[in-house]
Amino acid sequence: MQSFRFEKTVLTSDDPRLAAELAAAYADKQRPICICTPDGVAMYVAHIGDRHIVKRMPNSGSHHHPDCESFEPPAELSGLGEVAGAAIQEDIESGLTTLKLDFSLSKAGRRAAPVTTGAETESVRTDGSKLTLRGTLHYLWEQAGLNRWTPAMAGKRSWYVVQKHLMQAASNKATKGDALDSILFIPEPFSVERKDEILQRRLAKLSRVSAPTQGTHKLMMLVGEVKHIEPSRYGHKLVVKHLPDMPFMVAEDLHKRLGKRFANDLALWDADESTHLVVVGTFSFNAAGIASIEEMALIVTTSNWIPVEHVHDVQLLDALTQSGRRFTKGLRYNLASTRPLASAVLSDTTPRTVALYLVPPNASDEYQRALADLVKESELASWVWRSGEAAMPELPPLHDYEPATSELIESATQ
Repeated sequence: MQSFRFEKTVLTSDDPRLAAELAAAYADKQRPICICTPDGVAMYVAHIGDRHIVKRMPNSGSHHHPDCESFEPPAELSGLGEVAGAAIQEDIESGLTTLKLDFSLSKAGRRAAPVTTGAETESVRTDGSKLTLRGTLHYLWEQAGLNRWTPAMAGKRSWYVVQKHLMQAASNKATKGDALDSILFIPEPFSVERKDEILQRRLAKLSRVSAPTQGTHKLMMLVGEVKHIEPSRYGHKLVVKHLPDMPFMVAEDLHKRLGKRFANDLALWDADESTHLVVVGTFSFNAAGIASIEEMALIVTTSNWIPVEHVHDVQLLDALTQSGRRFTKGLRYNLASTRPLASAVLSDTTPRTVALYLVPPNASDEYQRALADLVKESELASWVWRSGEAAMPELPPLHDYEPATSELIESATQ
């Protein structure tokens, strides 16, 4: 539980007096201090709707204690470092975050579906000025805290929790002149007993894309768990869990590109029945009232809804959860798979936080040199596993972990 220091008092995040104190701090432009560290970390107060909330200052997440709710690993260890400040712009006066997207939220006439489905660039660095579909989903996932894990969360994550926290994460975000939560459609958990009221809420939510405006269709963004993708008469049909009566049509050419671009994700999901496959995509309705996908991307998560990229990622997260460790999963955002990132950052080690890195099988020399630079420049201790070539090293202990000199780092810098 967080505690905040104001001019005359210290209050915890569940103190009933906090709302009034935040309103006064907002009016006086006072910065609350999170006291998770001896020196404290400055926060700011945002006025969102009818509430005042405490928010982390931009780029200050790594200054908080690892156990603090506001802690965030250094941005440069994940794909966040590529997009923060450019594709993601925070206004500390209004508390509003503006997202720049590289995909369209409108469709003119019968314009064909995009040629790509979030295809990776082959360049050394991706364009961080706009968020891809996958990058947008990773941002929401991180803002919702769904890439974090503590033993206390075991058995408490369900689609209800995922949907609730993703919608809360979108509540103070905007893009292309619209509130993000107004264009984001995440199905609520289905219940036979409540199906009529659920349907009415769904129809109200989807009314913005139910009809074209002067020949232009507005698009909404879907986030949901894939149940299956199956052939239809003229293409394929995406069925999302908790939406049994609302399939999404996928054109044949889009389905082919999807299978090629996300072949590894689909194979991982198919091989491990404990995983979830999450779709993010833009969609609209045709004249018959049928939803069709315009552009889409996929991510795979563990049973605990933590995103993973490959089987070695799953093995590492399984080892961490089974050992009762606390950690934050690194997310790739726009970053190509040919670029390294920290697979996870432990938040339960003292006196130093530890970043965990996976070297994929057959990693290129360029990848290893980039990883060596990342490790050398980071303030965090490092743990490196050459997955696919060696058994997983022992996980860092809770106290006084000293990383061994890595052959990876030595060879990559020679």
